[in-house]
Amino acid sequence: MFNKHKRSVLVLAAAAASLIALGTPAGDAHGKIVCWKDAAGKVVGCGDKVPAEYLSNATKELDKHGNVRKTGESTQQFAERREREQAQQRAQEEEKKRLLAQKRQDEALLNTFTNVTEIDLKRDRELRTLDNFITQQNAALKVSNERLGEVRKRAEVFTKSNRPLPPVVKEDLVSAERDKARVASEIADNQKKKADITVKYAEYRTRFVELKGGAPAATTTAPATPATPAKPASSGK
Repeated sequence: MFNKHKRSVLVLAAAAASLIALGTPAGDAHGKIVCWKDAAGKVVGCGDKVPAEYLSNATKELDKHGNVRKTGESTQQFAERREREQAQQRAQEEEKKRLLAQKRQDEALLNTFTNVTEIDLKRDRELRTLDNFITQQNAALKVSNERLGEVRKRAEVFTKSNRPLPPVVKEDLVSAERDKARVASEIADNQKKKADITVKYAEYRTRFVELKGGAPAATTTAPATPATPAKPASSGK
């Protein structure tokens, strides 16, 4: 059973078909009927051509029997389809780039290492280098803490006697605090680099085994150089 909207479409199509059969200007020589829709997608008329005010809306082309021969997109439907197609094309291009980059990485990995032991050794060398840096930086941080503690003691002499800090003491405080923060930041950066290196070489290992098609070998780890703990700044009390 047809609903009211479908009956309306058939009525419009039948009327247009009748006009065609009678040889009126409502149809062309091939018996083509075009039905047009409003912005809501409802068919509001049929004839041999779409009125100018409905050109941006969707259309249906019917034969003289009312059967749909072709449908036309609205401007909005065309824009949405175009956007989907472009998004799909971009995704395909990105996937091609990713696969190409992966291929280059795989070739570099196989050209650099012949087995997983070499991967572990290179990782351990880089970690030891960073451990040495961190040890040196911890020593520098200890010196920075001691210097900051001394400057704070000098400042207390003035604050306890309710005297303003001389400019040179203020400058020394700022300098000592800035120096301590800088060294602490460098240590944190190198600790993060160590974590990143561990993750990177674990990924190298996994991918190398996948490319070689073998079972993963046991991971070997060189003993890390112990980092010297930083000494807290003296409060001067």
